[in-house]
This record gives sequence, structure tokens and C-alpha cells, in this order.
Amino acid sequence: MSDFAQPVRQFAFLLVDKFSMFSLAAAIDTFRSANRTIGRDHYGWVTVSPDGESVIASNGLPLKVDYSVVDMPPSEILFVCVGLALDFPGKSKVLGALRSWGRRGGALGALSVGSHLLAEAGQLDGYRCTIHWENRAGFQERFRDIECTGNVFEIDRKRYTCAGGTTSIDLMLEIVRAEFGSSLSNEVANQFHHERIRGDTDRQRIGPERDLTGKSEKLKKIVAMMAENLDEPFSAVELAKGAGLSVRQVERLFLRHLNMTPGRYYMRLRLERARELLRQTNLPILDVAIATGFTSHSYFAQSYRLQFGRPPSEERRTAY
Repeated sequence: MSDFAQPVRQFAFLLVDKFSMFSLAAAIDTFRSANRTIGRDHYGWVTVSPDGESVIASNGLPLKVDYSVVDMPPSEILFVCVGLALDFPGKSKVLGALRSWGRRGGALGALSVGSHLLAEAGQLDGYRCTIHWENRAGFQERFRDIECTGNVFEIDRKRYTCAGGTTSIDLMLEIVRAEFGSSLSNEVANQFHHERIRGDTDRQRIGPERDLTGKSEKLKKIVAMMAENLDEPFSAVELAKGAGLSVRQVERLFLRHLNMTPGRYYMRLRLERARELLRQTNLPILDVAIATGFTSHSYFAQSYRLQFGRPPSEERRTAY
């Protein structure tokens, strides 16, 4: 930041070991570009860590921070930035600081997997949130009473969460838009070649391709139905009825756009969710099978091996 007058709005970013550098940079640079567009340092930010020492990002780069979590200055929103690791030195201190911040009525935010820490600290109880798609399955299994959507970001009263990556830009642009209007937020987005500002109703990418842009709207609707019902899979008739099509029309739709049958696509979705649960949770393998719509352990293991080339037990032993 430049040394102009004290910023009107101050934010803090709490970084933990192996935090996502990209998510942090996307968030902070959005405010930097907004300041440049406004012509003054309206937005300010500080970085903090559990003990005030430098933190290593997930890409291996060290980052010197401004404060420790216990001596940070007053800020409007405290954003938690997490990456690959949910266990790190000073975690108990961080959870305590988040609880204290919440008890005082402070606003809290999370980039990417940071929502998991907010939930652990009890700061998402009664709030709607989101998290990176890769971690959503594990989050939902552990925090079943918290509404975790698949949207790119969520703002629910004093809780600001996003899926990380480029969605950090969308969340910060929404903060800018709410204060200065769409014209300025669009101008900031253009600085990053961010072609479309996504809103809180935009979904994260789902399915093996993760991107159904330009595909049939009915196809997108069916895939969304599949993704939201993995533990009790819909029948072909139910999927077709939900999209207002015949079973044969649904089959042709999937073959034309995705080069596979609806059943095969649904199976891939379920097995991908199973892999996420195996990597992110300590659920017994049978529970993982049931959570992804398999009633037989042997059929689950056979299907898993065919999809990923190794059994579920080996996936768990080698999970990172």
C-alpha cells in the first residue's frame, strides 16, 4: 500500500502454514486495483499469522506478515486463508482468536478451505457458507448442521466465504460493488481480464469436466440433480422427468455433449465424491460407500478400482 491517508475500510488476512498464495493475491490485488481506480487508498489490509512469524505458502514461498493473531489492529473483516493443510503450528491459538473475534461481533471471512477453520471454531453455526468443491464432501460429512452450498461465494450477514482461486476476486468485487456500484466493480474486473463477475448464485464447476459452459441448459440441470443426490441416486426416469425430457432424449443429450451415457456419468460423479471422502475424512470405507449410493461393499470396491486403478483401501493409505 502507498503511504496516503488512513484507509476508510481495513481488512485483515490470517495466513496459516501452506496457505493458498493465489487466493490471497486475488483478494488483496482486487482491493489494490479498486484503490487505483478510485484514486485513493480507500481499502487497506494487513496480514497476520498465529505467532507473527513468516508463513510458508503452499507453493513454497515464504511471506512476512505484519502482526500476530493476538496483537492485530482493529479490522472490519478477518479473512482466514488456508490451503492444503488443516493442521498447522498454532492452530489452537488461531481457533481461540476466531472464537474471541466472533464473540465480540466481528465479521469473519474465509478463502477456499478457510471455511473449515471457521466451522471448527463454531463461527459458521447458523450461517450459510461455501468452500472449495474438492473439500465440500468432507466438510458436509463433518459439519452436517451447517449449510454449505456449491456456490462460488456466500455472504450471510457477517460471514463472507468463497471457494478460493478466482472466486476471491468475485467476493471482493461484490464488496466493492456494494459500496461503489457495478460500474466501478466492472472497471476493476477489467484490469484482471476477469470477463464476467460471478454472483452468489453462480455455482462452482461440477462433474468430471468441471465446465459445462456452452452446453445445453437441460444437461446442466440434470448434472446438478446428480451432483446434489449422490447418496440416493435418482433413477433414469426421475432424471428425465426433472428435466422435462424422455429417458431416450436424456441419453442422446449425454452422448452428444459428454460422449457417455447418463448412468456412466452419474457413476463417475459418485466415485469422485467417494475419493474426496476417502482423502478428507476418517469415515469407514463402508460408510463412504453408503454415502455415495452403494449398498454393496464389494460392488463399491470393484467400481472404484475400475475407475481409479486401485482399491479404496489403497487410496486411503496414499491420500495426501
